[in-house]
Amino acid sequence: MTAQNPTKKILITGSNGLLGQKLVYALRQRKDVTLVATSRGDNRLKEKAGYIYEPLDITDKAEVQNIIAKHQPDCIINTAAMTNVDACETKREECRLINVTAVENILSSIKPQTSPDASGLIPQTQFIHLSTDFVFDGNNGPYSENDTPNPLSYYAQSKYDSEKVVMQSETPWTIIRTIIIYGVSENMSRLNLILWAFKSLNDREKIRVVTDQFRAPTLAEDLADACISAAIKNKTGLYHVSGKETMSIIQIATAVADYFGLDKSLIEPVASASLNQAARRPPRTGFIIDKAIRELDYHPHTLTGGLEIVKKQLIEAGWLK
Repeated sequence: MTAQNPTKKILITGSNGLLGQKLVYALRQRKDVTLVATSRGDNRLKEKAGYIYEPLDITDKAEVQNIIAKHQPDCIINTAAMTNVDACETKREECRLINVTAVENILSSIKPQTSPDASGLIPQTQFIHLSTDFVFDGNNGPYSENDTPNPLSYYAQSKYDSEKVVMQSETPWTIIRTIIIYGVSENMSRLNLILWAFKSLNDREKIRVVTDQFRAPTLAEDLADACISAAIKNKTGLYHVSGKETMSIIQIATAVADYFGLDKSLIEPVASASLNQAARRPPRTGFIIDKAIRELDYHPHTLTGGLEIVKKQLIEAGWLK
């Protein structure tokens, strides 16, 4: 960035989703960022000031080319994906289209710059891509960026394939893998693990929760901060970004019950095999996040600290009094 061009133009895909929303709200008030938010269909965010919104279907190559040519972003943060693991297993063509082909569409639409800017450098568009702990088989967690992926499901394979597409591209790239994103979105159209446990228990509904899967839940605001840090600092390469605490899914659900004072007896412990899910899950992941801490200045909340933020947002949303 130069004196003549003090702002960085960042384009977000999937801005209606949980992470997309957190990115929009974190970036729209920054003086050093010009923000373009894109998602399929209408803008579902209540706050519509401080950024440009463009409807965009990333599976439509012509649409992608038009939007990128129109705005010529300095950085694209791709949060859009098909993430329902079992749906990806049964709807493989749709999964491939959204998780892999759409990434190819974006990357092929980024035109390399040939003219230097005022500082004498040739500016390039940075592509930040979100991926998942599910690229690993879960036999040797927690994982570092140097560990070798071994996907167990079609969803995991699609995300690993998208990573390879990104790594083979000529544009400067950043891949941020993460684990179980949780938080409160405006529309609440999809419940993440934390909200599902809270809502079910708050409604006095019994829930079946697995005891043999271990994850490091990640607060959406923390993940957004890591993405923004990578964009502003122009950090490229592969990063593992998650919460610090790896625990079983049932421990996470129990922590939600304890924090909100809900009835833990409604939680039924079950083994993964008893759920008969379409897709296999890695038993134990978790990340070694030292690189993100060191290079992205990443400092995640504890689960309790994250639940404090969730509680405030649930009160604001009218889900809690």
